[in-house]
Amino acid sequence: MSPDLGPAPYRSAFAEVNGIKLHYLDWGGDGPPLVLVHGIGDNPHVFQDLATFLHDDFRIIAYARRGHGRSDAPPGPYDGPTLTEDLLQLLSTLGIQQAHLLGWSMGGNEITALAARYPDRAGKLVYLEAAYDWSTPMFFKAFGDILAVNCPAADDLRSLDAFRAWYRAAWLGDIPWTEGLEAYLRELARPDADGKLHPVPDEKAFAASLAALGTWWRNYTQVQAPALAIYASTFFPLEHSDAALAQKLRTFEQEVMVPFRQASMERIRRELPSPTVLELADWTHMSIGVERPDELAAAVRDFLRRQVPS
Repeated sequence: MSPDLGPAPYRSAFAEVNGIKLHYLDWGGDGPPLVLVHGIGDNPHVFQDLATFLHDDFRIIAYARRGHGRSDAPPGPYDGPTLTEDLLQLLSTLGIQQAHLLGWSMGGNEITALAARYPDRAGKLVYLEAAYDWSTPMFFKAFGDILAVNCPAADDLRSLDAFRAWYRAAWLGDIPWTEGLEAYLRELARPDADGKLHPVPDEKAFAASLAALGTWWRNYTQVQAPALAIYASTFFPLEHSDAALAQKLRTFEQEVMVPFRQASMERIRRELPSPTVLELADWTHMSIGVERPDELAAAVRDFLRRQVPS
C-alpha cells in the first residue's frame, strides 16, 4: 500500500529562466540558502525526506532540471553550459546571491560547473553520490548497458502499484516507504486516460540528458569552494528476485563501480581543495538520500556549519 500524501511541507512554484519554466520546491527557512540538484531521470521530490531535517537550519530549494518533473521539456539544448546557466539564472530569479549547493548523481555536474565559473555564487558544495565524472568512458558505456537491462518493462508501467514495486527492487532495496518517496514516484511516471504510466522525463528528454552526461567532463581544478563528497557502498541493490539480473548487477558493482569509485575518490582528493570524503555503508546510489535521512542530514549540517580555516 502507498501512503496517503499529506499536506505539502513546501511551496511549489515556477521560475522563468533561460527561455523556459523550471519547477521548484521551496521549504523556506531562515538560514543560508541550500539549493538541491537532482540526478538524471529524477525530480525534486527525491529530496523531500532529507529537506525535512534541514529546513530549520537552511532555506531549502530543490528544482526540476529541464525535461524533468514539471519543468518545461524543450527540444533542446540539454548540454552542460545550458544546464549550468539554468541553475545560475534560477539563483538570480529567486534573489539568491550565493548558495550552498548539493548535487545528487548528475547534479554534481551543475554544482561543479557553477562553482568553477562563478565562484562568488557558490558557498560550499555537497556531492551526494555525485563526486564522479560520469563521462569517463569505462563507466559510461557500462552504465548505459546496465540501465538497458535494469529498466521497467511494459508490465511495470501498467499501474502505480506495479511501478512502485519495480522501482523499489531496481533502485532502493528493502527500505521503508515514505511520503517523500511516494511524491517522487508519482512525478516519475504519469498515467494517461487508460491508466498506463508514461515515464518522466520522456524518451527524447532522457536521451538528450544522457548524451550530456556522457560528454560533460568535470573540471574540478577550477573549483575553490570547500566540498563534501559522500559515497554509498554499492550502486544498485545486489539482491533481486531475478537471479540473472542480480548477477549482472553484482558484476557491474565489482568490475565497474568498485574501481570507478576508488579512482573517483583519488581524483577529487587530488583536484579539489582539501575535500572531506565520507563512505557510508549499507546505502545504494538512490537509497542514500532517502533511507535514514536524519543521519545524512546530520553529516550535511555538520559540514555546512563548519568554519573554514582562514
